[in-house]
Amino acid sequence: MGDVTSLQRRLWEAVEPLHAVVYFAPETAAAAKAVGLPSWWMGYFAGRVAPLGPLPEPPVTAMLFGFAPRMVARSLPDAWKYAQPAVVLQSRMEAVEAALKRILPEEAPFGELADLLEQAVTGCDHAARPLAAAWSTVTRPASPIGRIWLAATVLREHRGDGHVLSAVAAGLRGLDTTLTHIGSGAVTREVVQINRGWSDDDWDESVARLTERGILDGDLTLTDAGIVLRQRIEDDTDRLATGPLEALGEDGVAEIRRIAVSVSRRIFDAGAIPLPNPMGAPRP
Repeated sequence: MGDVTSLQRRLWEAVEPLHAVVYFAPETAAAAKAVGLPSWWMGYFAGRVAPLGPLPEPPVTAMLFGFAPRMVARSLPDAWKYAQPAVVLQSRMEAVEAALKRILPEEAPFGELADLLEQAVTGCDHAARPLAAAWSTVTRPASPIGRIWLAATVLREHRGDGHVLSAVAAGLRGLDTTLTHIGSGAVTREVVQINRGWSDDDWDESVARLTERGILDGDLTLTDAGIVLRQRIEDDTDRLATGPLEALGEDGVAEIRRIAVSVSRRIFDAGAIPLPNPMGAPRP
């Protein structure tokens, strides 16, 4: 197999939009409201961790460490007073399936893509990856589009869990990691800060901490050392996510990209995911 980190990055770019539509589709927001969740963010956090059961804030913040704890605490555990995890999970999956059916052409080879993504999922190692492990236990939907979203979600959370491991190993906190992402130019403060709940004081403290370490130059620009650190985190994230590549082989990766790139572009071009976005996902 060729450069596995490069292959993994290309696979992520192709598949991420298949999952990420859940964050922006009006069907998802409507479904959360329909089951009784009173705010969009409550629907987000409850939906993201629903397969893990009725968790309180601390473990969710640990897994989604890019978010300010106070932001998570505004939604959890209160969400479970309004709707049980199983109800949230079912409504979320039905909603995103409806959204993808609305956006995507009926003639796309959904069955083939679902089979390939599920093959990739067999290569996921769930050690120290709680979100991916939880989503891997969700019952497979009957429809190919539902299968695509679930498999893309397991792959996305597998990579995301690994990204947290990489950042922590580099000595970074959640906001620190976000600031190195901004410093790389992938996303902007305006897009990220409001969507992650960090205060200006939190922001200033993180900038000071990273500046003292020689990672930022003080104005959200990565230093040479910061560029090296950020690249190491990205490379480690890719390396920790190579199990799906091994399950697919190069030909399987190429087949996923052949189908998924055109489907993901359709999602972006329909306006279903904005550019830029908080995930830093590009249009493939």
